[in-house]
Amino acid sequence: MQSVTVTRDVDVPPDVVRKRIADVPSFMRAAGFDDVAVDGDRMRIANTVGWLFEIELDLQMVERDDAVLAYEQRDGIFEAMTTAYWVDGADGGSTVRAKTEFALDVAYAGPAFDATVVQRQRRAEITKQFDYLESGER
Repeated sequence: MQSVTVTRDVDVPPDVVRKRIADVPSFMRAAGFDDVAVDGDRMRIANTVGWLFEIELDLQMVERDDAVLAYEQRDGIFEAMTTAYWVDGADGGSTVRAKTEFALDVAYAGPAFDATVVQRQRRAEITKQFDYLESGER
């Protein structure tokens, strides 16, 4: 399994950060995904990665390790993929951490799509989500 972890301190109280994450459709759109659909504990996201290709993932929200939000892939390009977000209080603000773990499906892996591409893309998406948590704007 490969992983990407991003941590940031934000000047926003933990309860506000948790509320923004709990608005799952807005929080997921903040990542810059082209399409987000949420139905109960299921999500479908689609995103074009550069000029290379479009990724579509069917995800299910799950309980995980005191995470504010956690989900795992049910169908998509990965052999396995999970993401979780945690929020802790820190000096009047919050520390937010996100971790994505993934294994590439060999049918999709190749010179144009490898773990480095996924890690770079996830870092950019999580950074946009953290920007949203800090500003409240998409």
